[in-house]
Amino acid sequence: MSAAILQYLKTNGEGLDLEIAKALHMPVATVKSQVSQLSSAGEVICCLVTRYVDGKKIEGVSCRLSGNVPTPARGPKPGAKREAAAAEK
Repeated sequence: MSAAILQYLKTNGEGLDLEIAKALHMPVATVKSQVSQLSSAGEVICCLVTRYVDGKKIEGVSCRLSGNVPTPARGPKPGAKREAAAAEK
């Protein structure tokens, strides 16, 4: 079961425990226990979040893969002009 959760996170990125349970057709309690085990093993990173959807408060556990760093933004980086100007002098 934890392999299914890892595969879901690899495919979809970050997700709430409620979303994971719904997508994998599993009980929320099972997902929470599996995520807890994966978190203690260091495979996922979790945090408690509160979201408001249509004025309704939704509390859950947000999970993402451990070590999953977003790719850097494309284009010129800040300070590139200063470095080029310093090289010319």
